[in-house]
Amino acid sequence: MSTGKLTLYTPTLDDLWFRQRMLEDEETMSYNRAWGGTIPWPRERWASWYEHWIVHPEGKRFYRYLKDEDTGNFVGEIAYHLDEQGMCQADVIVFAPCRGQGYGRESLRLLCEAAREHGVDVLYDDMAADNPAIGLFLSEGFQLVEERPLTRLLKKDLTR
Repeated sequence: MSTGKLTLYTPTLDDLWFRQRMLEDEETMSYNRAWGGTIPWPRERWASWYEHWIVHPEGKRFYRYLKDEDTGNFVGEIAYHLDEQGMCQADVIVFAPCRGQGYGRESLRLLCEAAREHGVDVLYDDMAADNPAIGLFLSEGFQLVEERPLTRLLKKDLTR
């Protein structure tokens, strides 16, 4: 179980060091192997990303850090964004050293709650077939919609 209650935190531009650390960490990004693994994210890209995701989300994007209230530490991130078809794709990343403590389940619940509060009716995620988080998503009400050779498409109706 997690060491503390998670709160959503809107990062400042200077807080993006944590996102960089997660994206460049092999263990944290192991779920992303099917799409290339780690993601280089140099400081030069932070300002434009921040402007797009945090300053001007235009109702198309949502992004927050997950912060453990007891320790004050960042433990991951949640996000969603509208894709080209107008569907909201979910994103939950728990920093590898913080996994196995219940943060994933709480993070997914917080993401669904935030999406619902912002008028999102359906969230989906396209996950690597070997991603252990598939079981977590299914246990939290996501439905397996499509099985492909390398990926699984999961959706959750937030109106229920």
